[in-house]
Order: sequence, then C-alpha cells, then structure tokens
Amino acid sequence: MTDQRIEGVANEMEGKVQAASGRFAGDAKMQIEGRLKQAKGQAQQAYGRVIDGLDGLVEKAPEQYRAHARTGLDFARRKPLLTTGIVAGLAILLAGAGRRR
Repeated sequence: MTDQRIEGVANEMEGKVQAASGRFAGDAKMQIEGRLKQAKGQAQQAYGRVIDGLDGLVEKAPEQYRAHARTGLDFARRKPLLTTGIVAGLAILLAGAGRRR
C-alpha cells in the first residue's frame, strides 16, 4: 500500500469528521471544507491504487524494459499532478483520434 493511499484514507476520514462537525454546528463553510477534504482523500486513494497496480506491472515487464518502467514509475511518484495531466491529455488525444476515423 502506497503512502498516497494511507494519506488518502486519513484525509477522507478527517473530512467526514469536519463535515459532520460543520453540520452539527450549523457552519456551512466547515461542511464544504470537510467535503473538499473528503474528495481530496478519495483522489489520493485512487492515485495510490494506480501506483500499486503499476508496481505489479513493472515486475511483470520483460527484463530489458524493467529499468525504463521503473524510471517512469519513479517519475509518477515524484510528480503526481503532472503525471495525471499527461495521462488525461493522452486520453483526450486518443479519444479525438478515434472519432476522426
């Protein structure tokens, strides 16, 4: 389990407590902040699941490609937002290319 998944669970739980406290106190701002923290935690957990899955794929890669795969995985760990943007951009390009045919 990656650190992102652990932090994600912690953020999600903290957000739930904060949102519930905001509801109890009648503080809308606290409720919104809690919900945002919950969403952040869920996103961290999803990112962590992807990284965990990629770890398994790297180990299954042919020997000659493992070093390159590990380099890419290390980049994804160091730059999660940039990696997410790159993957999203590629998905948009591929979806657009599929529609043109």
